[in-house]
Amino acid sequence: MKKIVLCPNVQRDGDFSCTAAVKAMLEAEGCRVAVSPVCGEPDTVPPFGTEELDSALNGADLLVTLGGDGTILRIAPQVMVHDAPLVGVNLGHTGFLTELDRDNTDLLKKAAAGDFRIVPRMMLDVEIRRGDRSVFFDTALNDAVISGIVQNIRLLAKGDGDRILSFSGDGIIVSSPTGSTAYSMAAGGPLVEPGAEAIVLTPVCAHMLAARSFVLGPERVVTILPEDVSEGRRCVLSVDGRGLIDLADGDQVVVKRSKYKLLMADLGTRSFYETAFDKLGERA
Repeated sequence: MKKIVLCPNVQRDGDFSCTAAVKAMLEAEGCRVAVSPVCGEPDTVPPFGTEELDSALNGADLLVTLGGDGTILRIAPQVMVHDAPLVGVNLGHTGFLTELDRDNTDLLKKAAAGDFRIVPRMMLDVEIRRGDRSVFFDTALNDAVISGIVQNIRLLAKGDGDRILSFSGDGIIVSSPTGSTAYSMAAGGPLVEPGAEAIVLTPVCAHMLAARSFVLGPERVVTILPEDVSEGRRCVLSVDGRGLIDLADGDQVVVKRSKYKLLMADLGTRSFYETAFDKLGERA
């Protein structure tokens, strides 16, 4: 019997109507279904029992998120240590990472039967080093963003200790291939196929004509050093949009390929290029 974990975003499926329908459909297919709500406390009591995500993932064959891209980004650091591949149902807006919509959840029967291709997504370890101490650590599926608040900041970016970029501007984005279609793209960075392995550096509103994106090899260790940070010149780090961490003068933000990957279940409903056209542009 296949075990499937449903992770509804309670801000998107507050009455659990979509979750309940998917749960009943998969149970009718002979699956054992666990439900682990994420992204806040539900306003209503779900009509079924729930489990903590880490516990529910033990022995799971498939994880289904019901929400949007933010739901996947939120739970990615918890999911990456497990072997269950993930497929997303979009109940939000853009839904670039989610393969299914509310109207085609019946394709989850195909996923439950194991009829999918696993696409490992590279992730990034992000650390703040302050002197000889590590004061912060997180793992990103999309990106790490170092930015100024209200005013420009000066940044130095290094790869394996060698200078790559030095400029004043709004900030810099260090993204994975998955994150290349998010903020990095909006800032003028390249699109990278999600199955590839690379680290993308994209300056944000740089006051320098020669400041361009760099696509680095996956083995590079990237170090970002904000310069002249003071009480009146605030600089922050954000990892996949999960809050802001203030940086102090002399801090180093170190980003490198994680040993973990997020396993995504590809049902073959559309290619990366079709998704890019549908979600990010217009077809000719």
